[in-house]
Amino acid sequence: MASRTLTATDLWTIPRVGAPEPSPDGKQILVTVTTHNLEQNQGKSRLWLLPSDALHAGMERKGDAARPLTGNEQSSNQPAWAPDGRRILFVRKPGGTAGRGETSSKTHPKGAGLSTAFPDQPQLYLLSLDGGEPERLTDFPFGIAAPRFFPDGRRVAFLAPVYSDAPKLKATAEQARQRAKDPVKARTTEDRFYRIWDQWLTEGKVHHIFILDLETGDVRDLTPNSRRWFDWMDLSGQFQISPDGKEIAFAASRSTPPHDPVQWGVFTVKVPSSMTKSAKAGRTKSLTPRFAADAVHPVYSPDGRWILFGFQREYDFYADRVRLIAHDRSTGRQTVLTEDWDCSAIGWTFGNDSRTVYLEAEVAARMAIFSFNFQAALKDPQSTKPWELVRGGSFSPPRPAGKRLYTNVSTLSAPPEIVSFDLQGRAERRHTAFTKPIMNGIRLGKVEEFIFAGAEEHPVQMFLIHPPETVKIEKVTKKPARAKRLPLVHVIHGGPHGTSSDSWHWRWNGQVFAAPGYLVAMVNFHGSTSWGQGFTSSILGRWGDQPYKDIMAATDELISRGLADPKRMAATGGSYGGYLVSWIASQTDRFACLINHAGVCDFQTQYASDITQGRRRSMGGEVWNNQEGLDRYNPMRQAAGFKSPMLIIHGEQDYRVPYVQGIQIYNVYKAMKLPARLVCYPDENHWILKPRNSIFWYDEFLSWLKRWIGRKNP
Repeated sequence: MASRTLTATDLWTIPRVGAPEPSPDGKQILVTVTTHNLEQNQGKSRLWLLPSDALHAGMERKGDAARPLTGNEQSSNQPAWAPDGRRILFVRKPGGTAGRGETSSKTHPKGAGLSTAFPDQPQLYLLSLDGGEPERLTDFPFGIAAPRFFPDGRRVAFLAPVYSDAPKLKATAEQARQRAKDPVKARTTEDRFYRIWDQWLTEGKVHHIFILDLETGDVRDLTPNSRRWFDWMDLSGQFQISPDGKEIAFAASRSTPPHDPVQWGVFTVKVPSSMTKSAKAGRTKSLTPRFAADAVHPVYSPDGRWILFGFQREYDFYADRVRLIAHDRSTGRQTVLTEDWDCSAIGWTFGNDSRTVYLEAEVAARMAIFSFNFQAALKDPQSTKPWELVRGGSFSPPRPAGKRLYTNVSTLSAPPEIVSFDLQGRAERRHTAFTKPIMNGIRLGKVEEFIFAGAEEHPVQMFLIHPPETVKIEKVTKKPARAKRLPLVHVIHGGPHGTSSDSWHWRWNGQVFAAPGYLVAMVNFHGSTSWGQGFTSSILGRWGDQPYKDIMAATDELISRGLADPKRMAATGGSYGGYLVSWIASQTDRFACLINHAGVCDFQTQYASDITQGRRRSMGGEVWNNQEGLDRYNPMRQAAGFKSPMLIIHGEQDYRVPYVQGIQIYNVYKAMKLPARLVCYPDENHWILKPRNSIFWYDEFLSWLKRWIGRKNP
């Protein structure tokens, strides 16, 4: 029987299982598993291989079907199969010092036996599954990402950063050295969009698509003059090679300076027939339709005729749903396939033929995997909708192989593991159990789902996590004691167009919050995704309206049910959730304490954010033409209502919600002589990502709760 409750330290002890990569023949699965060392304050990833029919592998027992392919000296990730299934590509840092690191038989430029010049950058490796050590293939100044094999198995493609004004690899390396020596570190720009998340874009670094010939070691830049950005958060699904190997489709920025607004598009580029210098790559061609604001994630059909990609219509509403569109490569005709489907498509891919597409979408705070009759949709898109195969928890994008769909799945009660289903979404198999040795000893709280009447009497959903059982009843015939009201902790999700989903969250884990004895409520208020576009867009221009009413209605519901103690309640949240905590602070004192992580408190100064397009629409006004609308739901304009004690947490490298937002509300609290505590991380961004920083974060979070609403007899 499980003997203890979940702690923040456990979250950094439990292995983190990535998405599966099934082999071309569907007989094996590659998976990346990350473990963390708290003394070193870092994580390392290893690649594991297991048969596709393995069950509960990864517990490292005798005869375990899972075996590691890479060591844990350096992180290895981003695996990709060769077409023959006998080799894999992956990415890792060589380690060591420049000029004294590991050697390679094929480094760039041609130089058998040369040591690495860039040991601290992620480089490309090739590993034969027949045995032997992995072979390093690149030595790029800023490393590489997202490797892919060509269908011929002789060439590979990948992304690599270069300076747009010095795109040759040697020139990029030299410029990097010169910049490191230059004592002047000033940044200059005339663009509207010039920094993202935690990095500046003013240095002109962009990703290019490169091709490497495995036999000769020759390298070609396929997009030598490109100044386009690729997605900074996830490079894995940004390009794909056509089935005949003659073209690459990719998603990248399509706006030009000053990037007002910044927009994204889908493009193709021809692959040269040879690697000689005289064989030039083709011109880049845009596939983005005029009616699209953004386009993403191109995928070729197996027969090579179609490119399927997603697009959004509204540039100033990031949660506009993603529709699927098919591009006919022979005629150029484009067909919108899912305009009448009120879900937002995620992670689509073709099956083994060109007739079926598999994708996923959020539905009612859970992820669902869908099958889509592609050929029928081309003929009659209005009548052909994706068909739900399976729903529950949170899935990674499905990967079809053989006669099964592979994914990883997590819930509010279980961290991710690899599972598969048949092509009808049935016959589930649990392939891995990397997390089981630790999770078997941990007692978790019960998860419930409620629907209640929220703002405007609309149905609103919330998850409840109860504290784990703490009293053992000796006899089952004994009448249980009357349930006691519990201290309530609201955990308010960010976005605002996101979801408190049925998924395992490493940074905001509801089970850790519930473990000391709290009732944890996760409300999917108006503005949340997965209940249709109308519900999601309903809060535009009124951030503090329905979501606030939803949280209050949920609170009243839990009190009326006899579950929550009205004298011991807390509201907590991050990003938009932090904003709503600030708004709650200005409107009511019914909460004994508040926790505001990286939250917006002032709409006017939030113009310092990295993304400023769409502010008028989301926040209700602009400083120059509608100050009244901007102030309507601005917490700082109603600071006279602040009363409840507040913990404020922020990272100094946060450009999404600049950390002065946290400093500002903390200073106002102190000036008003109200209880407040500030935790500011100089080495974190919008998220707290370093292991020991995270443990410290959870400790501050739970200590603040204990101080103000802690149980008398925990």
